[in-house]
Parts: sequence; structure tokens; C-alpha cells
Amino acid sequence: MSIKKQLKLYFIMGSNNTGAVEPLNVLEAALQGGVTCFQLREKGDGALIGEAKREFAQQCQQLCQRYSVPFIINDDVELAMAVDADGVHVGQDDMDAGRVRERLGSNKILGVSTHTLEEVQQALADGADYVGMGPVYATMSKADAKPVAGTGLIRKTASLHPDLPIVGIGGITLDNFEPVIQAGASGVSLISAIASADDPFATAQKFAATIEEIIQREGASS
Repeated sequence: MSIKKQLKLYFIMGSNNTGAVEPLNVLEAALQGGVTCFQLREKGDGALIGEAKREFAQQCQQLCQRYSVPFIINDDVELAMAVDADGVHVGQDDMDAGRVRERLGSNKILGVSTHTLEEVQQALADGADYVGMGPVYATMSKADAKPVAGTGLIRKTASLHPDLPIVGIGGITLDNFEPVIQAGASGVSLISAIASADDPFATAQKFAATIEEIIQREGASS
């Protein structure tokens, strides 16, 4: 499966994102519902560290493998290499993406968060397989979130780099994600929309079906 297809419904979660609900249950429900990529983002208050983080990562990885979904780790190259994750995602304030690519080698997925065209160019030079863009809308999931960006950068980047997989992130819900795909994103990244959902399975299923409808419709009209 191509990276673009793998990014269609990209779930991001840490052990501290699901409230009182067991996070592994949320992840499995999301995978059953149609999530196409998963990123472990273990950051913030109450985040696991050390051996507990590694153990949780391996449990998440096993679930992803069961459903044949790529397992990406956020900003922890050592852990990604230790558990043989499918890839790493880094932000602009994390380890330099070029160094991450050197450490990972060429056969792992590298994603980079970008907020400007210059950062997109640098990510490409560093060997990124895809870029994340946002926050598209206001978000409460990240304490360090950048100012709201809308879909303008996605549209510009998709025009300049039509083969580059782009995933939109930030405040995305079932009610507002269609413009993200229409702007040229390959998919959407979700944290709270699934992690905090009353029914993660049904929510993921609805996202997956709607994204497919939009992609089919956009393809037919182009």
C-alpha cells in the first residue's frame, strides 16, 4: 500500500489521551473501525517513561501488526529502533529530520510536521516520506500547538508537490474535515476525535467511509 493510502485515516494517541478508558481498547476499536496508520505520541502530563513506555509501545505495535497498519513513534528514535517500529514522526522542535533519516535508514517511514513552504522543502531534502500540516482548526489536544493555519498551506503544497503525501491535523472532526481532503491532503490525523469518542470504532468507521466517498468524488470530478 502506498504512503498516500496509508495516511487516509491517521490516528495519534498516547496512554494519557483516553481518560478513564483503557488506551489499548481504544486503539483496537479504532483499528477495527478502519484506521490506516497509527502514531504513538507519548507526551504531556502523565506520559509513560522508561520501561513502561517501551512496554506500552510494544503492545500498541502488536495491535497494529494484527491489523496490518503502520506503527509510527513520535519523536523517539531510540525507542523506534529498539522495537523496530515502521517509522518516526518529528516536529520542528524535535530531533533534526535529516539525522533521524540517517539513524533509521531508507526503509523506514519518516514524517515531519511543517508549517511553511520552507519547512516543506527542508523536510523533502531531509528525506521525509510525508508531511503533516496544521493545526487546520483550533485544537486542545496539544499544549504546544501552533496558530491555526487553515487549509491554505495544504493547497499550496499539493499544487507545488503533487506527489508528496500530506496529512492535515488539528481540531479535525466529522463535521469539518472535508475541506482538508479537498485542499489536497491524502488524509487526516486525529487525536481527540477518536481517543475521546464515546464509540471509537463507530467514529473511525464513519471517518473511513466518508474519506473514501470524498476521494472517489474528487477523483471523478477532476
